Amino acid sequence: MSQGAWVLVVALVLATGFGLWRAARDGRFRGTHRLPAVPAAAAADVEPGVLDGLGHSLGERATLLQFSSAFCAPCRATRRILGEVATLVPGVAHVEIDAEQHLELVRRLGIVRTPTTLVLDAQGVEVSRASGAPSKDAVLATLAGAV
Repeated sequence: MSQGAWVLVVALVLATGFGLWRAARDGRFRGTHRLPAVPAAAAADVEPGVLDGLGHSLGERATLLQFSSAFCAPCRATRRILGEVATLVPGVAHVEIDAEQHLELVRRLGIVRTPTTLVLDAQGVEVSRASGAPSKDAVLATLAGAV
């Protein structure tokens, strides 16, 4: 087999592996984390006044804070799922924020892609986050552990 064919095979294997890894992680909730680019002082907590300034407030028990962008197809599915969950679970609010319009908040919270969903407790402390479109069951399970 020629060298070019080997390079092609290796590239296909790597791309397939990356795609499978990405699909396995997409939409899964995980604990909070701190990115090296995000100063520790910024933390991943959302002060109640921040959402008030955006025309929203924290939920009584929890808040599903969704960061979206205009041309993001998974964002629409996430909006629908989170809206349903907020309707089903008393005291839970769903807040959608346009990431492009609020870049300072996006940077401060370490959001790197859309959709990203943060689960906040009643005080605005990040309990969990998911990048990608989460399933309804995953959101409900995460909320059960958070509230």
